Amino acid sequence: MTTSQRWISTAINHALLLGAIELEQTDRGTRPHRLPAAARAQWPDPQLLMVEGQPSGMRLAFRTTATAIELETIPTKRIYVGMPPRPDGVYDLLIDGQLARQGSVSGGDSLTINMSTGSATHERGAPGVLSFEGLPAGDKTIEIWLPHDETTELVDLRTNAPVEPIGTNGAPVWLHHGSSISHGSNATHPTGTWPAVAATAAGVSLINLGFGGSAIVDPFVARTIRDARADLISIKLGINVVNTDAMRLRAFGPAVHGFLDTIREGHKTTPILLMSPIYCPIHEDTPGPTAPDFVDGKLSFKASGDPAEIAMGKLTLNVIRDTLSKIVTQRAATDSNIHYLDGRDLYGEVDSAALPLPDRLHPDGDTHRLMGERFAALAFAPGGALAH
Repeated sequence: MTTSQRWISTAINHALLLGAIELEQTDRGTRPHRLPAAARAQWPDPQLLMVEGQPSGMRLAFRTTATAIELETIPTKRIYVGMPPRPDGVYDLLIDGQLARQGSVSGGDSLTINMSTGSATHERGAPGVLSFEGLPAGDKTIEIWLPHDETTELVDLRTNAPVEPIGTNGAPVWLHHGSSISHGSNATHPTGTWPAVAATAAGVSLINLGFGGSAIVDPFVARTIRDARADLISIKLGINVVNTDAMRLRAFGPAVHGFLDTIREGHKTTPILLMSPIYCPIHEDTPGPTAPDFVDGKLSFKASGDPAEIAMGKLTLNVIRDTLSKIVTQRAATDSNIHYLDGRDLYGEVDSAALPLPDRLHPDGDTHRLMGERFAALAFAPGGALAH
């Protein structure tokens, strides 16, 4: 940008930033959240607070003639003791719906995590700037998708021409809740997570409430969904309940019913698609908890439960699929807008042979795209549970 040009600063609010549940104003900028303050206060678990603050699915969306854009942010870099450095989070710039540029922001805060002790240390740092210059002239729609796996505090949006927030631009709002896979674990960029791929293919406006390690049928998540604006809802449950060994069958079934009851308080007739886990060999018939397992120096995972305990109510993925299918069948007798999708239709045993889960738990970038394309074809196509 030449010195004769001047930046225009635009306030970051809900009209400009899509996919956020709540925006917190701090002493440094705007911190987007995917859970409201009341939910965060009820169970301030460090893992949950970290992942809900990672802006998966969030994007700045506006029309402008600007040819230069700067986004000043304060990212939080995670440092795991004894492990290689994590790559910087990726920002995707879309022009008229097409991925045009990518970038990252260096610097910022640091969060040092010791997985062996469970301790974490946070240090404040300086803001960084994401810069996109030489953009095409003329009126265009711009979307800047924030990193799906890196917390960021938004300080300022600057452009060399005015911007006009476009909101959802008339698209139906699809709210999805799930685990780390829905959050985007092992996807390489924010529009490459399977929910983002599906939303783009279907032309819907995404709110992604996928929380890494934290889809455990929490009542405060159900209340968040109940109170959110949503035209279409999908819920993917199961793998984190097994990962954490959080409950047994006697508790799981009623908890899912209660979760759905709460959502229905705010969404009486909204289509709901309840999904079971994708294929995951280590937990198909072996209960949790899931344990870390370093293979050739790389973090992987293994099931540490005993299959003999299934008879005592321990949960496996096959037990969960059977339970969720029965719950939907039961509720569908009086609720024509609830549907079931077997997660293996997105990623099944055959896929596992061709595209194995790199760490035995999370899909890679290619598999995220495959899952997103399949979900769009199954759920959003004419006749699908979320057709619009």
